[in-house]
Amino acid sequence: MAGIDESRPFVPVRIAVMTVSDTRTAENDTSGGLLAQRAAEAGHEVFARRIVVDEQRAIEALLREWIAEPDIDVILATGGTGVTGRDVTPEAFRAVYDKELPGFGELFRHLSLETIGLSAMQSRATAGVAGGTYLFALPGSTGACKDAWEGILKHQLDIRYRPCNLVEMMPRLEEHVRP
Repeated sequence: MAGIDESRPFVPVRIAVMTVSDTRTAENDTSGGLLAQRAAEAGHEVFARRIVVDEQRAIEALLREWIAEPDIDVILATGGTGVTGRDVTPEAFRAVYDKELPGFGELFRHLSLETIGLSAMQSRATAGVAGGTYLFALPGSTGACKDAWEGILKHQLDIRYRPCNLVEMMPRLEEHVRP
């Protein structure tokens, strides 16, 4: 049965939080704040937090910077996953992926169906791996970030979660990655 195996020790991961927005500031970034708060409350280290404009090149540049940083294990991004002309986060993420994790987006939309109904189809949430770093792109609403954290991320970023989780695979993520 799925759940936390309390007999195993918790292993914190180092997380960077990216907010993709043309309008958010450090003072009003509620979605990025929620992700950073939930990660810290779970026992993880929030290594970096930054706001980047809704431009594919800027998003890719920050992703590449953080992927190259050996002290970052996971990047959580919020914003820019919708369908408007300024929403380019999924394109930026896909440009840097070594491997995509399509199940994340599928599962996220399934969970969102319960809270926002058929509007869940508008989300282009995505996840993948690049350079040994997990990347997650979430919608910009605090509700969506809460759903993603509570429904998926807090479990998959906890090495004690059974039957399996993403943390236990971290040492093997770069086994066959070619530059």
